[in-house]
Amino acid sequence: MDQPGEEEGELPRGIALAWGVAASPQRGPKREMSVERIVEAAVELADAEGLAAVSMAAVAARLGYTPMSLYRYVSAKDDLVLLMQEEATGLPPEGLREIGDWRARLEALHRAMLHVHLAHPWMLEIPIEGSPTTPNSAAWMDAGLAALGGTALTQAERLSVMLAITGHARWSASVLASYVRMARETGVADIARREDELFRRLITADGYPALRAAVDAGVFLEASDPFAFGLARLLDGVAAYLASGARDAPAPWVETEAPAVAADRRVREARKAVRAAEKVLRETRRAERQIVREAQERARRASEG
Repeated sequence: MDQPGEEEGELPRGIALAWGVAASPQRGPKREMSVERIVEAAVELADAEGLAAVSMAAVAARLGYTPMSLYRYVSAKDDLVLLMQEEATGLPPEGLREIGDWRARLEALHRAMLHVHLAHPWMLEIPIEGSPTTPNSAAWMDAGLAALGGTALTQAERLSVMLAITGHARWSASVLASYVRMARETGVADIARREDELFRRLITADGYPALRAAVDAGVFLEASDPFAFGLARLLDGVAAYLASGARDAPAPWVETEAPAVAADRRVREARKAVRAAEKVLRETRRAERQIVREAQERARRASEG
């Protein structure tokens, strides 16, 4: 695999380690010590106890060395977390290019992303700080873009679809991992049934009519996967867009006006939105006052009758 060069300046230490272009330490405590061993031990610790349990001291203790020994290889915890994420992410599924059409490939990629995050839920705690800059994470992005390579989508549109797939997988994993953690911590095996019971006790038809109707319909006990439904509709949208042949509209982030003109337009739109919201609020309050007056009038008549 081609490796990045350093002609444009020195790479951050963690990224250089991920790409294998960082200088190795001149000496270490023992020949068995390596960046790979440190990262493996840190991943094992995070899988067992969570990301908060990972520290240079804890990883060193797991390996039987002093924290100072680790700093010869990984100079900062942020670099260690980056390398842990890279290790846990791994590579995308093999044979993805041979799977059906673009939709089937993205579905397979989504399932694989979901599996990675559920296998290593501590990854969901790592802040997103931009596009992937390590080999494995870049490979996933490349695989998604390649899955869309035979479509008529522009490069920017392919990236947008891939970001949507990635975001959906991360959000789904976040919710599912939270359910697993709650079940483990509370001892309640069926979190969905517990939620259904709470909603039935607390949600009234008067206060939350739409939500109460959903609760009565048993949505929290529904066996189907709500995340699968959302993913399917997302891909339906991409398919419909492709079928429409729409190519003239610029990507949402493309600025087609001069910066000053665009900024002024956004300010006007924001003010218009505020005025519209204020109007809705006034109308809502007026309707509330009318309801209260009518209720008081009914109560007065009832008491007089």
